[in-house]
Amino acid sequence: MAIEIKAIDSLSTKQLKKYIQFGNDLYKGNTCFVPSYIFDDINTLSPKKNPAYDICQAQLFMAYRDNKPVGRITAIINNVVNERTGEKTVRFGFADWIDDEEVVDALFDAVTKWGKQHGMTQIVGPLGFSDMDHEGMLVEGFDEMGTMATIYNHAYYPKHMQRMGFEKEAEWVEFRIKVPDAVPEKILRIADIVRHKYELRTVSFKSRKKLKDQYGQALFNVINQAYDQLYGYSPLTQRQINHYIDMYLGMVRLDCVSVIVDKNDELVGLGISLPSLSRALQRCGGKLFPTGWWHSLKAIYGKNDVVDLMLIAVKPEYMNKGVNSLLFADLIPAFIKNGFKYAESNPELADNTAVQLQWQYFDYRQHRRRQAFKKEI
Repeated sequence: MAIEIKAIDSLSTKQLKKYIQFGNDLYKGNTCFVPSYIFDDINTLSPKKNPAYDICQAQLFMAYRDNKPVGRITAIINNVVNERTGEKTVRFGFADWIDDEEVVDALFDAVTKWGKQHGMTQIVGPLGFSDMDHEGMLVEGFDEMGTMATIYNHAYYPKHMQRMGFEKEAEWVEFRIKVPDAVPEKILRIADIVRHKYELRTVSFKSRKKLKDQYGQALFNVINQAYDQLYGYSPLTQRQINHYIDMYLGMVRLDCVSVIVDKNDELVGLGISLPSLSRALQRCGGKLFPTGWWHSLKAIYGKNDVVDLMLIAVKPEYMNKGVNSLLFADLIPAFIKNGFKYAESNPELADNTAVQLQWQYFDYRQHRRRQAFKKEI
């Protein structure tokens, strides 16, 4: 049967749920796949929920054969990134498909036509609306369990990208780090020097509201500054910042957050981690109800041997000055106390050697690699 491509109405929650569910159903029985929270994906893909639509255009597509879904893909134009780079690029993301050339070609043909209609001359992905979304196609580590912050895909995905003439545009690596029995002496020494030299200190919180009120805005301002020169970065708008303050700071575990300030109490750097939700998301299939909320709370506050390093950001003027050692000196004791045995780095750009040097004092292994692919259209 011929492949039929249907445009999905992103304003329809019913259609979005079907779109999202296809991505979960495709990996049924796969012990490495970790679904996202369905409500989170709905919030990301819906123009009513996601303030990224202020600076982006998007169109969702689904492929059908004999009235059965066989693939999905989202076309995104980030106008701010295109203006910053001077390119005319349509992104593809939230892409999943069965191992079938006809299906894959039909999906990418839909994105290509939509992109050309909007004046685009190249296609790149997988990327989201911004860096806060999942990005990068898995090319190594298919036998490793994913995280809530990353894309998992079948091994045949990159083969189709190569077949269609796409070339590697960017690359990320991920590390699994063994939590040490104590803070490494080298890190303690560096942290002590940096603390006194720059008059820095760590701040702890007992209230999420206080964290949000006192440093929420500053936190995302630092992220915008620290990540500004990274590949494909889209500076967060004020509406996006407000959105993420509520979304992320409302769920953090406070002893897994490190905040570094200067003598004037101005934010210098931050590290946000979270007990791994991978197993919990697998058990509930990304659904909060009827039992997903319980699995999630158990993962965050119960016994868990893996912690996800969600983000680390340092003001540009303090980069490469050892501030990260303060973050690790603050977080590692909490990791040990909570029984975490391993930490997941989540994606780091492969050419960002400065970031990867921070793992030199730990027992670690590089276990996943992912890429973004690009093609002229």
